[in-house]
Amino acid sequence: MLTNASLSERDLKVLWHPCTQMKDHESLPMIPIQSGKGIWLQDFDGNRYIDAISSWWVNLFGHGRPEIASAICQQANTLEHVLLAGFTHEPAIQLAERLVNITPNGLERCFYADNGSSGIEVALKMSFHYWKNRGHSDRKTFITLENSYHGETLGALAVGNVPLYKETYGPLLMDVITAPSPDCFHREEGESWKDFSLRQLEPLRQLLDKHAESCCAIVIEPLVQCAGNMRMYHPAYLCGLRQLCNQYKVHFIADEIAVGFGRTGTLFACEQADVSPDFMCLSKGLTGGFLPLCAVLTTDDIYQAFYDDYQNLTAFLHSHSYTGNPLACRAALATLDLFEQEKPLEFNRLRAQWMAEGVATLTDHPHVAEIRQTGMILAIEMILDKKKKTPYPWQQRKGLQVYRHGLEKGVLLRPLGNVVYFMPPYVINRDEIDTMTRAAVEAVHLATGKD
Repeated sequence: MLTNASLSERDLKVLWHPCTQMKDHESLPMIPIQSGKGIWLQDFDGNRYIDAISSWWVNLFGHGRPEIASAICQQANTLEHVLLAGFTHEPAIQLAERLVNITPNGLERCFYADNGSSGIEVALKMSFHYWKNRGHSDRKTFITLENSYHGETLGALAVGNVPLYKETYGPLLMDVITAPSPDCFHREEGESWKDFSLRQLEPLRQLLDKHAESCCAIVIEPLVQCAGNMRMYHPAYLCGLRQLCNQYKVHFIADEIAVGFGRTGTLFACEQADVSPDFMCLSKGLTGGFLPLCAVLTTDDIYQAFYDDYQNLTAFLHSHSYTGNPLACRAALATLDLFEQEKPLEFNRLRAQWMAEGVATLTDHPHVAEIRQTGMILAIEMILDKKKKTPYPWQQRKGLQVYRHGLEKGVLLRPLGNVVYFMPPYVINRDEIDTMTRAAVEAVHLATGKD
């Protein structure tokens, strides 16, 4: 009989898990999951857990959605895969058409990759290659934001700025230019999100004054720097950024891999500023959590810069074996169908309100720096000194204490350092939100030593 203990023991003999210090699991057993349904995960001992983080932010409509599973099954019986070079197929075409229709105006071409990090690599290479094809081979660098995260392949790591992921591999990475973040955690007392975010445009403008002629693009996560402790900023920054990119003639790459498909309250975060980037990278929730897929949307002007005789090496010679996989494309189409049928963004406003109400008692907690929220993303930052915003030393591992307590209460919370956050599927109900928030509030009190 399969049990949690037997599977965990076997796991630790053969598996090496991502983003994990494996030694932790000498005292913290792995939790083997047998099944998922809705917002619930069930292990082999019959314990259930609310998936408060959508299993690394990918699961939009709950686990085990039969509509998506059925679409994949039907596609598997027709065409499981074909190379997307010289050949094509209907799911890839249909998905590209629908993405062009729902993304901001001006994004007219769709290039597929396998995952988010690969999509960032596509956008970086495509931007550099565009300028080269246009006769600007001196443009070789990128501007990124402090505290940003764009993935863990070498190009994606280079344009990120979270030391935990980047420092070790620094010698392998290309040099980039880093601009101050509009992250509103650092605003002055009494200063609004909007005022602070707008103020952060000036150092960016100064960098562009100095480096624009050698710069390909600015790469950002719109509104929420997710892996960077769920730090958030005002849409006004995106408006100013778009204006600066136009003025200095550099590309705007919007990494909506984590924040796209409704996480921020609108289908895409850029909509809140009414701006259209030159590249938009989409992944994670694109397939509803079933299969890996990334789409990089870009403009026809960029596409035309590569349209030439093959021998001239102007073609974009970038590929993945599973580019535009029919099964993944069909899963994405079924996910988009659910958006049209269930219209979750309307009800998510109420879900977001319930989440905020559930943790409101922590607002004046002496070890909670702030509770911040953008749409269906809510973050609680635990801190040693509230007034000075002094962080807890990492050795105290407050997040690990929260994680343990959450599991005891049947809730999967996986904090980012000392930041507890929610990013649940769009099918969570009021009772489940109450269970989730209650577990988080209890965990914060326990971790910070407050009765």
